[in-house]
Amino acid sequence: MESNAVLLESKSSPINLLNEMHQLRLLGHLCDVTVSVEYQGVRAEFVAHKAVLAATSKFFKEVFLNEKGMDGPRTNVFLNEVQVADFASFLEFVYTAKVEVEEDRVQRMLEIAEKLKCLDLSETCFQLKKQMLESVLLELQNFSESQNSEEESATQPSILLESKAAAVAEADQADCPLDPPDSPVDRPSSGTSPEMPATKSKEKM
Repeated sequence: MESNAVLLESKSSPINLLNEMHQLRLLGHLCDVTVSVEYQGVRAEFVAHKAVLAATSKFFKEVFLNEKGMDGPRTNVFLNEVQVADFASFLEFVYTAKVEVEEDRVQRMLEIAEKLKCLDLSETCFQLKKQMLESVLLELQNFSESQNSEEESATQPSILLESKAAAVAEADQADCPLDPPDSPVDRPSSGTSPEMPATKSKEKM
């Protein structure tokens, strides 16, 4: 009777493998490639493992698969126009899947990821830039809303003052009504007294 197949899977094995390869690189053990980086007169050399670089970078994969012969115990690769700090961060990322950089270096890390054809680093930089942009837009939106609320609160007292002034003016007009200009009181008399209309009406009665 055949038994059912079961899956043996380790969640920690990929992380342990990366950590062990990282330690081997830092100690210089089993390294079979030297990468020389130069930028504006600043030059540095980094030792690494071909298998790790080829697995994480299509650029290095093409270089290693197309090389015809070994230059001794290690292969030498020269990179121009790549800053030393950026390549050091690139190596740390491909060996540990994480690296800490300043915000203004994210764009440069994206550029080196595209230059070396490292898809994982490129996607990571792109996602981080997207988050940074969203946070900046959110801050601008909050700032704009706070400015609008301050402007509204500043205009409300002036509106209240204007409405109060209008109410006072209306009250004054109600207390002291102006006589129309054609009223008989204001008309100049032509020898007759103001009481004349009243006496005429009495006589008619």
